Formats: sequence, C-alpha cells, structure tokens
Amino acid sequence: MLKALIFDFDGLILDTETPEVLVWQSIYRENGFELPVHEWEKTIGGYGISNFDAAEHLSHLSQGRLDAATMRIRYRRESDMLIQASEIMPGVVNIIEQARSQGVAVAIGSSSPHSWVDVHVKRLGIFHYFKHIICQDDVAPGRTKPNPDIYLKVLEMLKVQNTEAVVFEDSLNGVEAARRAGIFAIAVPNPLTAKMGVTGDLTVSSLTELSLLDLQAKIP
Repeated sequence: MLKALIFDFDGLILDTETPEVLVWQSIYRENGFELPVHEWEKTIGGYGISNFDAAEHLSHLSQGRLDAATMRIRYRRESDMLIQASEIMPGVVNIIEQARSQGVAVAIGSSSPHSWVDVHVKRLGIFHYFKHIICQDDVAPGRTKPNPDIYLKVLEMLKVQNTEAVVFEDSLNGVEAARRAGIFAIAVPNPLTAKMGVTGDLTVSSLTELSLLDLQAKIP
C-alpha cells in the first residue's frame, strides 16, 4: 500500500540546475573556454560520481588569472537571479494535492542544505504541504546522495517501510540513492538531466503524465 511520496528538490520541484549550468557556460565562454558539461552533470543531485569544481577548473584553465572565489560569488549571484524567477515544475502541486486528499504523506529528501531548500519551498508557497523536509544537514557529512542515508532518514521520520513509498528524482545520483534505500524510483529528468540518460523503475518526461491512481496501480 502506498503511504508516502518523497520528492527530490533541485531539478524536480524547481529546476535550479538548468540556470546554474547556463551561468557557468556563460562565464567560461566569456573567458574563452567551454564548460565540460559532462563533468558538471556528474555532480547533479550529489557528489557521488564526481568532485568536479567549475570555479577551480576555470581558474586552472586560466593559469590562475581568474580567481575561483570571485567566480563562485558571481555564479551564485547570477544563477540565483534566474532561479528566483523560476516556477514550480509542471505537475508537482497536482500530485501532491492528490496525495494529501488520500491521506498519503508527502516529504522532501534533498542533498542541498536547509538554508537552500526551505527558503525556496517557502517562497514557492508549498512549505505547508510537506510533513518532513530532510536535507544534507540531517545526515552525516559525506553521506548525501548517491548514498541512501537521506531517503532512509525520510522513511524513519515518516514511519513507513521502503516498500510503502515512492521517490521522485531527476538525477543519476538521486535514482541511485533511492535504489540503495530499496524505494521505488520514478525518474522525471529535467531538460539538463534528460541528456544524461537518467531512468528509474518508472520514467516519465513530466509529472503531468502521472496521477496518484496511476502510481498505486504501478507500484509492485
């Protein structure tokens, strides 16, 4: 029986990932270089696959002419402006409201910190929907996705079994975390992660393609 829906945040509820890569691409090109997107992609959803640091990499390419700390400040300022103008991804609110009307708990499990996730969830006006929000702050250092700790913590807080929940994810790291936790993973790749071939136990291009009834029928 389906008792809980667990949502990733970045790239799933809010597409923070596309603005971030676009800003880095702009900074790199302005300085005569190309962002190695294939390396950047590996950091999405967690740092299990790669420790790639775009600022350090560009500083190295420029032979130290460009300061990594200064570039990080610029990147954060410019990407935040784009993210602040972004809206909730299609279908998210609808499926959350369906779940709540049926007594199915809703939570967030994110590799980002509370200082990022909570602020945006409140700004978007959906904070009240979630019974729990579990972030990188809530697990041991270095245990974000693709480690299962965040999702295991969500299950513990919700008091549900892994077979009674589904996870919505957009990244390779996130899907792997759900699988390691033994939770049915629904992949909803965004425009950036779609290029990475992200797939789950079920894969859809948008949450508008799903209803709670669909989920209850598809979950083993």
